[in-house]
Amino acid sequence: MLEGKLVRLRSLRPEDAEHHVRWRNDPEVARWAAAGDPMFGPVTAEAVRLGFDTMLRLSPRESAVFTVEDLTSGTPIGMADYRDLDPYAGVATLGITIGEREFWGGGYGSEAVRLVMGHLFGAYRLSRLELDTWSGNERAVRAFTRLGFREEGRRRSAVLVAGERYDRVLFGMLREEWTDPA
Repeated sequence: MLEGKLVRLRSLRPEDAEHHVRWRNDPEVARWAAAGDPMFGPVTAEAVRLGFDTMLRLSPRESAVFTVEDLTSGTPIGMADYRDLDPYAGVATLGITIGEREFWGGGYGSEAVRLVMGHLFGAYRLSRLELDTWSGNERAVRAFTRLGFREEGRRRSAVLVAGERYDRVLFGMLREEWTDPA
């Protein structure tokens, strides 16, 4: 369990599936989390259950999905993950989704990402972390930049949202650029 001032990250539990179904079927969450990618949602409860069977068996040496809880109430508000952990290259990819809209813009997602970063740079001694978003998600672009990530590139016109084309924005952070707030 990883804990900050606003959120706690804990291991995924089978009962978290109901939250994921709700979040992935919310058009606004799908829009901001995955640029409206139909692979994210809408989705059936059965499809989420099948995915959960896999996520519950992930090896933390390769990837993990955490439930993001509001520290005050203990309410699940989102998910954070890392994947493609390559200990040889010293690299992993991060992801964050705050599914409860009332927690958007309050620093909950940023703190969750910061906790995952600290875990990966600390426990796995990685040399580099990566994440991405789409250029229309300006809130995420600002948050990632404030966390110390640097824009490293763009895949031009790679994302289609509601009939409009956007860039896929790629971010990276090197170990020496990371400052541990603890």
